[in-house]
Amino acid sequence: MATISIFYGIIISMMYMDNKQHSAPHVHADYQGHSVVLSIPDGDILAGDFPPKKLKLVRAWIEIHYEDLLANWQLAVNGKTIFTIEPLR
Repeated sequence: MATISIFYGIIISMMYMDNKQHSAPHVHADYQGHSVVLSIPDGDILAGDFPPKKLKLVRAWIEIHYEDLLANWQLAVNGKTIFTIEPLR
């Protein structure tokens, strides 16, 4: 799993070759013992739970960086190096 962004204590990552369990493009977010998997297209929770205020921040970040996230997804599922994405400020 590669970290692609960190902001407000939230670590956002994407796994290489991770299209089996959750076939939709998605990211993993971790914050103080909470973990969630969020769909990139719509920000829906695919697995896990997250504090509501932090979830709102991650969803806003996904919306802002939608195109970059989809490009990273294509790289990741093909086992190629993904790039970091600007944090939410």
